[in-house]
Amino acid sequence: MTALLASVASLDEAHAVADCVDVVDLKDPRAGALGALPVAQVAAIVRDLGGRRVVSAALGEFVDGTAVGEAAEAMAATGVDFVKVGLADATRCSTVLPSAAARTPGSRLVAVLFADRAPRFEALDEIARAGFAGAMLDTADKRGGTLLDCIAPPRLRAFVDRARALGLFVGLAGSLREGHLPDVLACRPDFVGLRGALCEDADRTAGISRERTQAIAKTFAAANADRSAALQGLTARVPAFSASGSRAEGLSP
Repeated sequence: MTALLASVASLDEAHAVADCVDVVDLKDPRAGALGALPVAQVAAIVRDLGGRRVVSAALGEFVDGTAVGEAAEAMAATGVDFVKVGLADATRCSTVLPSAAARTPGSRLVAVLFADRAPRFEALDEIARAGFAGAMLDTADKRGGTLLDCIAPPRLRAFVDRARALGLFVGLAGSLREGHLPDVLACRPDFVGLRGALCEDADRTAGISRERTQAIAKTFAAANADRSAALQGLTARVPAFSASGSRAEGLSP
């Protein structure tokens, strides 16, 4: 029912997780929660993966619409399936969202709200009106606690339900560890994002451990048996995915 997303910082890390997870997410963990990798590097990883996995990319955080449109257009042109746009201030998303959507098909965009910045769930209505495909909750300060420290499971479920009622697919992330998976999966998001839990010594700026990724993928699969159906549901919501429907088949480890 929920797909597994792993955030990676390089081609080597993408190879380490590609046969274990459903979505390969490209970002620079040294540059913050949604640090963007160089466009040329993203394009090279997308070419190397050759459509074998759904691929997303972080774009960074934005307060206004001045730079986001051009950045979103350039990142989408790499061939990633969706681009994650961080809303640095959810009270000012009325300029960020339209500017991104004006230069990039909204079906390729996911807006990210930050659980440790008192997010307004009303922003989901603006995200949907702008034509975005999805929304996500993450944490901005990875030293300040996990997603579950910031927002209790009942409110997370309310976020997921509200997003889905608006036609958005929805993801949850934020310094999550293996032990958090039962509570997070109970909220029934479309995907759960991990980085630190997959790294050596649980340090998100360290390299991805293939062994840790394989172990967590097995735990994830055991708690969430119908991942193939989850990814089919996710791809059905995003035209860029639907065009390559075979990607959603057989992705569970």
